[in-house]
Amino acid sequence: MTPQKSTNSTTKAPIFRGVVVSKAQEKTLVVSVETLKTHPKYRKKYRSTKRYQVHNPENKFSVGETVEFRECPPVSRKKRHRVLGNSAQ
Repeated sequence: MTPQKSTNSTTKAPIFRGVVVSKAQEKTLVVSVETLKTHPKYRKKYRSTKRYQVHNPENKFSVGETVEFRECPPVSRKKRHRVLGNSAQ
């Protein structure tokens, strides 16, 4: 028997939510995402912040807004995420 490949399994990348920090470049947002991590030994929780460069084709978001974005194929050297829309929080 030969194994069959499933064509229906579409895995979607996780959706990130963060705050727009910079809008200096055209069609690009710098979004800061804050996560809560736990230290492996001491079990203390701490905040970790990571900044992503996100593709924003319509230039419709401004600094301070909360946006959602997802991983996509590379748009440029540093941009590997595409904005989905405003976060309803």
